[in-house]
Amino acid sequence: MTFQLAACAEMLWRDRPIDWRASRLKEMGFGVGLWNWPAHDLAALERTGATFTIMNGYLEGRLADKEGADMLLASARETAAVGKRLGVHRLNLHGTGLGDMGIPIPRIGSNAPGAELRARDTLNRICDLGEEMGVVFTLENLNPIDHPGCPFGSTEAVLSLVSAVNRPQLRINLDLYHTQIGEGDLIRWCEACLPWIGEVQVADNPGRCEPGTGEINYRGVALALKAMGYAGPVGMEAFAKGDEKAALEAFRTAFTV
Repeated sequence: MTFQLAACAEMLWRDRPIDWRASRLKEMGFGVGLWNWPAHDLAALERTGATFTIMNGYLEGRLADKEGADMLLASARETAAVGKRLGVHRLNLHGTGLGDMGIPIPRIGSNAPGAELRARDTLNRICDLGEEMGVVFTLENLNPIDHPGCPFGSTEAVLSLVSAVNRPQLRINLDLYHTQIGEGDLIRWCEACLPWIGEVQVADNPGRCEPGTGEINYRGVALALKAMGYAGPVGMEAFAKGDEKAALEAFRTAFTV
């Protein structure tokens, strides 16, 4: 198997406790992705022995203003300590905090002058924190339909920031579901982001379910990723259209190349 496969526990078996989901994913040979840690029993998650591949790396904050940056750094420090406890490989960030249904807090129509420079400064501070604590952060691209008004949400904006900072403590969480909605042209975006990718995340569109349920040729994407030399983690951040086991096997089949 070329890639390190994982799946988001929050989106599967949603009637089951989170530690049960993590254990089931481990049994099936997958790493485990998480969202916000305060909702979970950390001791129960530790007992599963699962490999936790990614988790939200903050609870609040913003990239491009001083107050938001200070909030982001404080909550990232707290979350990094939890990530180290669970052995999480990557801690995920967005341009601003996300509220109910993924709506950005606040919603920003366009970036103010100087916002990108301020965001770079904040991300360098995040890298300093990552270096101090021995953790890696990722910045995720989002799409303008599910997350309207999120600053630095596009694949282009995320690539611009991470490549400008260009430090090993900050990578791209390249979410191809979001890229498909926002920009399309998935394989060329994979090529452009390749030097900075920390993780690739996938779901089909429309519906945000497993590969094979929508319009994206994920088998073709997997072959292209292999051809360009990518051998890192691929996480299914998707709902199951039907049975969870069948959804995960469809994902495994698409990315076993």
